[in-house]
Amino acid sequence: MERQPADILVITPHPDDAEFGAAGSVAKMVRQGKTAVYVVVTNGDKGTDDPDLDPAELVRVREKEQRDAARIVGVREVVFLGYPDQGIDDTPDLRKDIVRQIRLFRPQLVITSDPYRRYIWHRDHRITGRVVLDAVFPYARDRHAYPDLIEEGLAPHKVPEVWLWAADDSAINFRSDITDTFELKVRALRCHKSQIKEPFSSEMEKWLCQRAQDMAEGLDFKLAEGFHRAEVWW
Repeated sequence: MERQPADILVITPHPDDAEFGAAGSVAKMVRQGKTAVYVVVTNGDKGTDDPDLDPAELVRVREKEQRDAARIVGVREVVFLGYPDQGIDDTPDLRKDIVRQIRLFRPQLVITSDPYRRYIWHRDHRITGRVVLDAVFPYARDRHAYPDLIEEGLAPHKVPEVWLWAADDSAINFRSDITDTFELKVRALRCHKSQIKEPFSSEMEKWLCQRAQDMAEGLDFKLAEGFHRAEVWW
């Protein structure tokens, strides 16, 4: 089992979350010559209010939407783990699946959902973020954590840096300039037609722009995505 390494590994709960959370920053880094891969944990099969839409068909639709969005951003590959929407738990199997992706792609930066956002927060986002952080440290790093992964040829890997999107404002300690890639972020989001419908669709760009302007307030650029950034020293 061998894959080309990627500089950036974005691990997202659902199709479309990466676009909301980090697509402007990912597009910027890709323009700078970095390589990026998306790992989508759930299949998004609950993401509709249409009683006549078959969940299996929705999965196919959302996978295509995610691939189309990733292509706009410049993401090299999208990996779908296929866990059920609203059905993931903090289990050894999920943690091992995430560790496997980290060891496969050997990123220098992992980006995911902040598990510590307070109060109302989607359970899949909270659990995904928590499992990813555990996978980064210590499991992906430690040789004896999963000896069977060593047998698969997946050597330990230390991730130097993690960014968490959707952090509470008080936890944001890094703002990424997306002034030149904001348009790509919006275009990528519009690929998710099954999710972004009227009346939200017509207001989405204005809402995103205002949020990005607020995030860049006081800085020497106009638009930003905000993250909690952590370096992994151990």
